[in-house]
Amino acid sequence: MSGSGVRQRRRHRIMIPVLVSALMIVTTLVTRTIDQPDQTDAGFLSPLATGDDGGRRLAASLAGRGVEVRRETDTLAALRATRSGPATLFVPAPELLHPQTVDYLGLLPGHTRLVLVDPPRRVLAAAGIPLRPAGRRWAAQAVDPHRTGPCALTEVTGATAAVTRQRYAPTGTPGSADLCYSAGLARVPGPTESVVVGASDPFRNGRIGEWDNQRFATGLLATTGRVLWLDLDGPAPAPPTPSAVPAPPPPEPDDDTYGEPGDDQDDLGTGDGAAPTPHDQPDGNASGSGGPGREQHANPLWSAFPPWFWALLAQLALAALLIAAARARRFGPPTPEPLPVTVSAAETVLGRARLYQQAKAHRSTAEVLRAAAKARLGNRLHLPADAPSADVAAVVAADTGEHPDTVRELLAGDAPGTDHELLELASDLDRAARDPHPSGTRPPLPRTEGDTR
Repeated sequence: MSGSGVRQRRRHRIMIPVLVSALMIVTTLVTRTIDQPDQTDAGFLSPLATGDDGGRRLAASLAGRGVEVRRETDTLAALRATRSGPATLFVPAPELLHPQTVDYLGLLPGHTRLVLVDPPRRVLAAAGIPLRPAGRRWAAQAVDPHRTGPCALTEVTGATAAVTRQRYAPTGTPGSADLCYSAGLARVPGPTESVVVGASDPFRNGRIGEWDNQRFATGLLATTGRVLWLDLDGPAPAPPTPSAVPAPPPPEPDDDTYGEPGDDQDDLGTGDGAAPTPHDQPDGNASGSGGPGREQHANPLWSAFPPWFWALLAQLALAALLIAAARARRFGPPTPEPLPVTVSAAETVLGRARLYQQAKAHRSTAEVLRAAAKARLGNRLHLPADAPSADVAAVVAADTGEHPDTVRELLAGDAPGTDHELLELASDLDRAARDPHPSGTRPPLPRTEGDTR
């Protein structure tokens, strides 16, 4: 084998495993990216949505602990509702906030806790929260709250949760913000307490049951006893001018009926520990319904299995394709392998002959027949195995009385073009390879140069 062929085979041995590993990594990254929802998706962390990306299970958990959950679909209405008493304003999709409305987040009453889920840099800056993004992971990581230092949030102490995807760092003086979960959760203390969470996994229906996500999310939102859940079904519109929006008095509890026409405040939980069923889901089994503009038309087959099952299935299918490709195409020359069964010589010859015939490989067949005839002649005439065809033809001509050119044409001539010519060549080679003289009557071989006989 030539040196270039050896280098090519070595290159294949190195490149193929590297390419396969890179392909598997890319497949895993793409699958994980698809599995991560976007804040602009329909039904994302809606307290009514029962899909994997909804927040119905979290709303029910809060109601089970006696926390009042009020769903707000208008940003200004949610801000006004904070005036009636201590409350936690939960904003699961800060990207949907209008830039003019974000400024109002810095004017919340002193008894309010603001919880933002993975807010972009512009929201943090506009709301006056002294934090900045400080590195992002490709997926949320479940860590302990005290992994990089003591955590000051006692309500999540001991809860290992998948919080660390986006990390944060304070922009003010050192110690102006409390960091937990490897900086995946940051709290800015003050009259209005701001809490920033770097991942949505602990709040989503599909992930709230993993690790201590439910304990974390419920404990984080239940501190004030009342949650104002801002559920935006799309990018929030620009707020009206301040003169056109008079501040209404605090709503009376009796006025907050769930699901009445024209009411944009939905009370999802009171102190009785039960989460009421919305009027558009009388049986409580509608899949992914998130109110007007929040419908999720998901294939039930996708929700029947966890996301990791589909990722594993795709990787197995890819591995099967790679194995099939590797077995279908071998790199390098063929290697002999032992036959699993014993086959008679006649059947082997007949099988190979039929393969040559189907491939119309006249040249290859002629080369095989001539090589076999030269080997037989060499054994009979005591010629070396690497003897040139001209020398073999001269010795055979002297032994048989044939003309040397005729024998040379027979042993190293042109390839036959048809099956009939191939049969004639096989017959002539067989006749030339036979011993024409009985034992003891063969004429002496011609002496060559260097022969001492």
